[in-house]
Amino acid sequence: MSSFDLFANDFAEPMHTAIGEQAILFHQFLGNTDETILSNVREVLKVSPLRHLYTPSGHKMSVKSSNCGHYGWLTDKQGYRYQEIDPVTSKPWPQMPANLSVKAVEVARLAGFESFQPDSCLINVYLPGAKMGLHQDKDESDFTKPIVSFSFGLPVDFLWGGFKRSDKYQKITLQHADALVWGGKDRLRYHGVQQLKEGVHPTTGRCRVNLTIRQAD
Repeated sequence: MSSFDLFANDFAEPMHTAIGEQAILFHQFLGNTDETILSNVREVLKVSPLRHLYTPSGHKMSVKSSNCGHYGWLTDKQGYRYQEIDPVTSKPWPQMPANLSVKAVEVARLAGFESFQPDSCLINVYLPGAKMGLHQDKDESDFTKPIVSFSFGLPVDFLWGGFKRSDKYQKITLQHADALVWGGKDRLRYHGVQQLKEGVHPTTGRCRVNLTIRQAD
């Protein structure tokens, strides 16, 4: 992953766009906290480094991933799951940075989800050419809790679908410092990320960083 040349922007009240009944995109929500959050992510990755995960069928994912928090999300020949131990280091995942947890709770409340208590953060780093196929987030124990997604770096088209993989989807461009929250009636919608285009962002360089914060248990 590229080193981050960080800068901060100050946005008093983020604009937002509803993309579903209970799904909201908060534009530039992280503008005045991107520097510290990404700095903390770098520290997490020093402890639990990025790696390519493999699906149960043996497909190598194009993104590189790691985790922080009490639980980490994994996929391998044993299946999709959360677990407390990083299989690379054989140690617990690094603690979720406090400012990351605070911002996740804050934006969840803005979206109408008052009782969100995040315990897991999946870190995905996309280089040009990486993508994420349509999928549902359904490995969590309580589907009443929302998904919070933070974007940094290069813009990408987010695919927002229906409740079947075959349903039509819309493309929503996610920009640096955007926050996307979905839950409730929209919680099990299929979603994905289109292939990242070549480019260089002043904050992250030649990549996109996505943090997906969840309440796994």
